Amino acid sequence: MSAQNVGEPFRPKPPRATAAVAADGCVVPGATEATCDGAPHATAPVAYDGILLLGFGGPEGQDDVIPFLRNVTAGRGIPDERLEEVAHHYRHFGGVSPINEHNRELKAALDAELASRGLDLPVYWGNRNWMPYVTDAVESAHRDGRTKLLAIATSAYSSYSSCRQYREDLADAVEATGLQESLQIDKVRQFFDHPGFVAPFVEGIRAGVAELAERGITDLANDVEILFSTHSIPNSDADRSGPPERGFGPGGAYVAQHTAVAQEIMAQLGIPSSWQLVFQSRSGPPSVPWLEPDINDAMQELPGRGRKAVLIVPLGFVSDHMEVMWDLDTEAIETAGELGLIGIRTATPSTHPAYVSGLVDLVQERLAGTPVEERPAVTDLGPWYDVCRPGCCENKRLGFQPALAGVAP
Repeated sequence: MSAQNVGEPFRPKPPRATAAVAADGCVVPGATEATCDGAPHATAPVAYDGILLLGFGGPEGQDDVIPFLRNVTAGRGIPDERLEEVAHHYRHFGGVSPINEHNRELKAALDAELASRGLDLPVYWGNRNWMPYVTDAVESAHRDGRTKLLAIATSAYSSYSSCRQYREDLADAVEATGLQESLQIDKVRQFFDHPGFVAPFVEGIRAGVAELAERGITDLANDVEILFSTHSIPNSDADRSGPPERGFGPGGAYVAQHTAVAQEIMAQLGIPSSWQLVFQSRSGPPSVPWLEPDINDAMQELPGRGRKAVLIVPLGFVSDHMEVMWDLDTEAIETAGELGLIGIRTATPSTHPAYVSGLVDLVQERLAGTPVEERPAVTDLGPWYDVCRPGCCENKRLGFQPALAGVAP
């Protein structure tokens, strides 16, 4: 699929699906034969003939910013005047979010890795909120004669916005294109604890520690705080993340997964630094509780505890998109400086070879029907589900909308 060209006329986001219908004998809408029975893991081989790379999307120029934000906030009735208050983050960078370019780079890296393994699987890229949309990717795959697609969302964790909403995007796309009877679509498991996703963060922290040493900070136990940062979400959505029967409690699977991965990273590093899970990029009215502490609030306490430096680890992000560039590289680093702290932000996975290789490993385990006990996972929470469980990751405001790659609702 060709990359989106800057300057292409704006097309609005497709409408939401009204239904997601499973084939006779299946409990999972739009599924292949390996997942239609709704079992948590698919252990039968599937001859997929294409990959769907699902992204969030972002503006690629000043004129795109408000239309993009309208897409992001669709259905909430937010006037353009309010959206313009948020738009300054994008305006600061010329109206361009780096996320689309990062996804072009990731697509190219996946193409190369698939080819190196002899896998003839074209990658079709589509976004939730900006061109090319998921519908564009689905239509392109159909035009090329593809019938069995495996989706990879550019988000590692379980929550409404990071998993279920991508599954809703797939339902929207097949309904908008009328391809319900022509395509079968499955999705790879959430990969928060796949070693290919974790390795770049371990490497990034080691590089950060080395940089601190060059700047005279060597007492990791007393001088350094590691802040694992991820996108804040409403408490109500966090509590509903993951299957209800897992009983994760407050914060749901979203907080449990991030915490487990941070613990594993620290265990692999074997360094004595104190660490904590922090949150960023909250939006919405103050009356609605969101996950805390905010990264900037968390840093306020560190000088009083004798800390001299912070390593900011963007644990919830796969690439350097706007929330990383503005909320971490700009605001959080400025906060650290105001508090007299050395602030270093470590790398995201981006196109790190281990990350790209890990994503293709996820594809291969579904092509081969790899048994669950043979699938890599570095925490006790995984390997996560191939087929999302009923009641997983409900959006409190919207309820359960039609979605693929999972058992209803």
